[in-house]
Amino acid sequence: MPEGDTIFRAARTLHRALAGKPVTSFESALPALNRVHDDAPVTGRTIERVTAVGKHVLMHFSGNLVLRTHMRMNGSWHIYRAGERWQRSRRDMRIRIATDAFEAVGFNIPVAEFTSAPGLTRHRELRMLGPDVLSEDFQAAEALRRIRDRGTDAIAGVLLNQRVLAGLGNVYKSEILFICRVNPFLRVRDLSDAQLATIVETARRVLSANVSEGRALMTTYGGLRRTTGRGDPKERLWVYGRARLACRRCGTAIRVRKQGADARLTYWCPKCQEGQSLIPDPGPRIPDP
Repeated sequence: MPEGDTIFRAARTLHRALAGKPVTSFESALPALNRVHDDAPVTGRTIERVTAVGKHVLMHFSGNLVLRTHMRMNGSWHIYRAGERWQRSRRDMRIRIATDAFEAVGFNIPVAEFTSAPGLTRHRELRMLGPDVLSEDFQAAEALRRIRDRGTDAIAGVLLNQRVLAGLGNVYKSEILFICRVNPFLRVRDLSDAQLATIVETARRVLSANVSEGRALMTTYGGLRRTTGRGDPKERLWVYGRARLACRRCGTAIRVRKQGADARLTYWCPKCQEGQSLIPDPGPRIPDP
């Protein structure tokens, strides 16, 4: 599933390619979008800006029209120069928005709707989101309050709850808790305020490092997440996807277990993260963006 960093980079790339440009062509495989386009054509409108909120991409058009998309598990936005060959099959296309220079193609996007700017403020799903980890005005105190309110829940599951903290997904859940030396199965009530503060700060720091300007500027679908700060792509993550391999810190075999109602995989080191009396630390420093 795309996580907050992927969505942030997608929105940033779409904005750079499309903002300020009139739409020359629009098509969609989604009937609900086509009905709006038939009544109030997207073609001819100017794309004013593209932003990310949690795992949602919001494309604002002139005339008070906003396209909201959510990638769920398999959706993605690609950006191509005019005439460039697509990297995915046309049968996977759900939305195509073209300008003179670029075309944005949404592949396998399961959630897409047109709304208005006032509609966004009333949108239940957006209104219920927790503080966005990558937002410039991130509210750490509010994030901590929402986490603490989930006292009986396991911390790993709480980090996936978009109503608590928007933008984190399964990869970062495991990586952040490893960096902070926190057992993913501990209940929130068993963690200190200092531990929770370290988790929130680490989440923001790690995601911010993965949307740095050093990434390819016109790519929405590439790039590898990196939490270790190491240059070798084979050593980019601490625990995620490394079941039974040696922990990069202590050499203990990494473990994996299904967790929560959705049976999401959690990876952890039984030596570095077991126990309830661990003193949190910020983990190895990731280079600043």
